[in-house]
Amino acid sequence: MRKSWLGIALIACSACFAQEFPSRPVHIVVPFPPGGSDMLIRTISAVLSAKWKQPVVVENKPGADSLIGAEYVARAVPDGYTLLATVDTTTVVNRFLFTKLPYDPDKSFTPVSLLAQADFMILANPSVPASDLRELVALAKSKPGTVSFASYAKGSQADLMVHSLNKREGLDILTVPYRGVAPTLNAAVAGEVTLAAGGYNVAGQLARGGKLKPLAMAGMTRNPFFPDVKTTAEQGFPYAVAGIWYGVYAPAGTPEAVVKKLSQDFADVVRNKDFAEKNLIQVGLTPVGGSPEELRQRIARDVTAVAEFVRSAGIKPE
Repeated sequence: MRKSWLGIALIACSACFAQEFPSRPVHIVVPFPPGGSDMLIRTISAVLSAKWKQPVVVENKPGADSLIGAEYVARAVPDGYTLLATVDTTTVVNRFLFTKLPYDPDKSFTPVSLLAQADFMILANPSVPASDLRELVALAKSKPGTVSFASYAKGSQADLMVHSLNKREGLDILTVPYRGVAPTLNAAVAGEVTLAAGGYNVAGQLARGGKLKPLAMAGMTRNPFFPDVKTTAEQGFPYAVAGIWYGVYAPAGTPEAVVKKLSQDFADVVRNKDFAEKNLIQVGLTPVGGSPEELRQRIARDVTAVAEFVRSAGIKPE
């Protein structure tokens, strides 16, 4: 009887805590440099700050393929006041690339919400003599060792796409590592590399301004803002697909009631029709606003797919 009363008291206490949450500033860590993944989070955080009547501070903690920022959140107090907002690389791909991680992708975090997703654009420096992906592949074949690709994170979907092109088409496109999507796009603009890839939300403005040349959409459908740019499948490379999705996590052990409130509040923002149209759809992102379980299922599904690719590509962890 005593244990039963204790359990009821704990549940009541947790629910009460969730009702009062947040009572102080919330910090959202983005494990990449400014100008990329954090743009979406900053937009969402402004709405949440007004809703919660508390500051929502977005902090960039880049480095080591998102390991630094992820470890920081994994070690944070599990009270909902420190969150991780990141792309799929952190919880899906890194487990296959490193022999030892400073966090456990499955046990260090509690999934909160799958926010949004987007197909990638494959882009080239305007000086590259190729108008689409087919011509780029032909160029890479005719001039081995001259085509390079800027990678924002080792083992990302864009990285895996280039591995697929190299393996299936007999190419030797060189992968050059950078810290985050924005630096890769800037590298392509500057001519440091031939190619880069990114969602329309971060690459669209550069493409519209003529600073980068879109060669293909790495998804199943064309981008409505670039209707003349064919998909990779239309150009004969149906396997060359890449995209990105954004998720929010809390440290493992965060009270369930707090996670539920966070998930609902994040979902309410991205599913709001006016917000989604202005801040997501207009920049090429598809709003999701999924539950913790939906994010957990997405991770499991992608882990299975990436595991098969890593095996077939012969990629070894470092």
